[in-house]
Amino acid sequence: MKILLTSTVLSVLLASAVGAQTNPAATGPQVKTANGVVEGVTESSGIRAFKGIPFGQPPVGELRWKEPQPVKNWQGVRKTVKFGPRAMQRPIFGDMGFRSDGMSEDCLYLNVWTPAKASKEKLPVLVYFYGGGFMAGDGSEGRYDGESMATKGIVALTVNYRLGVFGFMAHPELTKESPHRSSGNYAYLDMAAALRWVQQNIAAFGGDPKRVTIAGESAGSIAVSGLMASPLSKGLINGAIGESGSLLGGLPPVPLTSGEETGLAFAKAVGANSLAELRAMPADQLLEATGKPGAPRFSATVDGYFFPKAPLEIYTAGQQAHVPLLVGWNSEEMNARAILGQEQPTPENYANAVRKLYGDRAEEVLKLYPGSTEEQVLESATALAGDRFLAYSTWKWADLQSKTGGGKPVYRYYYSRPRPAMVPEMGNAAPGLAGGVVKSTDANAVKIPPARGAVHSAEIEYAMGNLSKNKVYAWTPEDHKVSEVMQNFFANFIKTGNPNGAGLPNWPAINSGNSVQYMQIDVNTRLETEKDRARYLFLDPFYTKQ
Repeated sequence: MKILLTSTVLSVLLASAVGAQTNPAATGPQVKTANGVVEGVTESSGIRAFKGIPFGQPPVGELRWKEPQPVKNWQGVRKTVKFGPRAMQRPIFGDMGFRSDGMSEDCLYLNVWTPAKASKEKLPVLVYFYGGGFMAGDGSEGRYDGESMATKGIVALTVNYRLGVFGFMAHPELTKESPHRSSGNYAYLDMAAALRWVQQNIAAFGGDPKRVTIAGESAGSIAVSGLMASPLSKGLINGAIGESGSLLGGLPPVPLTSGEETGLAFAKAVGANSLAELRAMPADQLLEATGKPGAPRFSATVDGYFFPKAPLEIYTAGQQAHVPLLVGWNSEEMNARAILGQEQPTPENYANAVRKLYGDRAEEVLKLYPGSTEEQVLESATALAGDRFLAYSTWKWADLQSKTGGGKPVYRYYYSRPRPAMVPEMGNAAPGLAGGVVKSTDANAVKIPPARGAVHSAEIEYAMGNLSKNKVYAWTPEDHKVSEVMQNFFANFIKTGNPNGAGLPNWPAINSGNSVQYMQIDVNTRLETEKDRARYLFLDPFYTKQ
């Protein structure tokens, strides 16, 4: 009788515990992670959102400039209904549209949007890394929001990572204290920690840890190429999407000794004689110092740990992740002014600018990027500026992966839909770099001339299905049409490793035939054959010389 009574009580208690997870009267959906229960919200679309889930201990105090440490378990239910703080950063790109809970060194949080009603669904997973030159950005930005992608049957995540001096400073004392004898690359280590969190926890959100696609734009795209190169990602990723940039020419890592020298110079500039003194400084003071004239830009390092050797060597040897890759760039990654400066776009001024850049090889450039009329000058200078900025590095990534990626398919796109005009309420604002908006009060923000094509970062809202999250532009039915096509390409790729599907133009992999074909994404999305390969082959030695 006693045994029967005990069993009955246990049954009631278990039923109550399950009820707490599914009771519609509960304040929000709950999921049990490895560290404890989290409670999110159900959006009007039916998607369940969990915002501000920690995936590493706060990297503060003695944990500043250390590999992210595992999260400590918590008791009870942790509310995850708002975005965590964004990483320390200066407002260098205008208004990036943050929805984060302030700014703090305590920034190692991720966000999950899931359509799954149960953990057994095993849906494909998208992990998206934001752009911003490794100096700015945040997973809370509306353009990266995962709700729309989740309505396509995908568990979508955005991930925060450390930036600037906090994410990349190397220093001899840091190298000495590290068990791996490495320093720098904390931003990349944050991303790797987030991917390990996904492996451990995503099944509880209805995701399949064996179907994880990583994606990103600009610095986020460069990060994806880095994660593919790193042995720390082995077994953690099953597909990759890169939008505008790779470290095969874009923000590549420097030798560890160079990174350490930069760290020593920065320490001297802020009056710190030791690592202990650097760690004792307020985060705001360090951040302010990075904005002063002559302050260094902190680069990733070939640290022997995250990057055992230079990424170009890794890709050339075929030692990167052998996974399907979808990659591309935009028609105006950079403005013609990057070549011409303040000079008028005359053939003479253009030729002089090219000669200053390329010396005795200028005539080759002028054949590949001709400029005999002002219109042709603007077209070629825009193309050359974009290629030098990030298009070449993206081409190189696609080209090498198609040759050394174990035969996995590589799909290449070229995005050319210009953004529409801004809504009237924006007044005299203008678009800024990295998707920002330059308002009349943003005296220090970089202003750029009117666009001739799809500017850097313009595709993000289209690809992620988030036009409605950006209230700056007067979106048209044509824009929504482009977004539907591009998002479906991306969603198909995330689900199957292949962007093709019903109602979409056929998109062959670039390593599936004799000629390289790419998808030009615009109002009239269509397949095109590569015609500018000679440009990238010319630029190649400038970036690959060892």
